[in-house]
Amino acid sequence: MKLAVTYDNEQVFQHFGHTEFFKIYTIEDQAVKESEVVSTNGSGHGALAGFLKEHQVDALICGGIGGGAKAALAAAGIALYAGVTGNADEQVKSFLLGTLNHNPNTECNHHGHHHHEGEHNCGHHSCHE
Repeated sequence: MKLAVTYDNEQVFQHFGHTEFFKIYTIEDQAVKESEVVSTNGSGHGALAGFLKEHQVDALICGGIGGGAKAALAAAGIALYAGVTGNADEQVKSFLLGTLNHNPNTECNHHGHHHHEGEHNCGHHSCHE
């Protein structure tokens, strides 16, 4: 299987529609066989589900995500694990162990984002408003 993570500076990037990089992990026998960081080449929002499908991604770990993107991922047959924060590699390890802390109801609506420990990683200023 292939698992993608919205990626920025080794962390799970917190705004799916604005992610510039995905780290894509190839999983075999419940272990990471290889991983690579790929650029979205400026693709955004609606194009990202297609980008992931082109890379044969089966599942996505991300922070915040909008309803339209959720629908596009579902239509592409990509499983979604949203509401995840922290180090990308560590979150993938948790995923493999079945202990990933995610929230299927997470939806980025540009309001009410409160990130703790001084991290936001969004780069999208309206997420703070």
